[in-house]
Amino acid sequence: MPRGRSATYDDQREFILAQAAQLFARRGYPATSMNQVAEACNLSKATLYHYYKDKSSLLISIAETHVSKLAALVAEEEASTHTDEERLRRFIYRIVEEYAGAQDAHRVLTDDVRFLEEEDRERVLNQEREVVAGFARAVSALRPGAPSDDLAKPLTMLLFGMINWMFTWMKPGGRLDHASIAPIVADLFLGGIGAVKSPPAPQLDSVKESG
Repeated sequence: MPRGRSATYDDQREFILAQAAQLFARRGYPATSMNQVAEACNLSKATLYHYYKDKSSLLISIAETHVSKLAALVAEEEASTHTDEERLRRFIYRIVEEYAGAQDAHRVLTDDVRFLEEEDRERVLNQEREVVAGFARAVSALRPGAPSDDLAKPLTMLLFGMINWMFTWMKPGGRLDHASIAPIVADLFLGGIGAVKSPPAPQLDSVKESG
């Protein structure tokens, strides 16, 4: 009977991913070598290759693990019985909370997925699209007066614009942390969402000037 992998093996893989994510986030994926990852993990390079076959497999695992957690929380909240506003608030709170505990992985997801092979990149991007679509549905539910709500996705991307780049300006140990900023983001977004109107369709000149 084949032996299963030990908890130590899985723990070591998670530790390696965390160290690699930190290096990729700080140095950039192209500038980080497997030697540096092995050194950060206090492992020989041969031992590192026992857990991950190459640098690309590290990047895939970091990105997929992070985006899978985001997709799972969206699916969980969509299946809940919360009101439409409560659901969007919980989306915001939970995704900000997830980012707080995975800042290195989040930065890798935003900056380094472009270095993946096309098939791997598309798999990650498809999961990202699922997350965005879930948020867009939650936004659309709060705009019942908009027939086809062509603004649901743009509004969602504006919301992610507030959330995704917190790591560029939030200071560790500062007055605002992720837990305190999440309700601010929700209040700001929800407080103004009802006032947003679709822009008028562009008007074409009905009469062309003759030459």
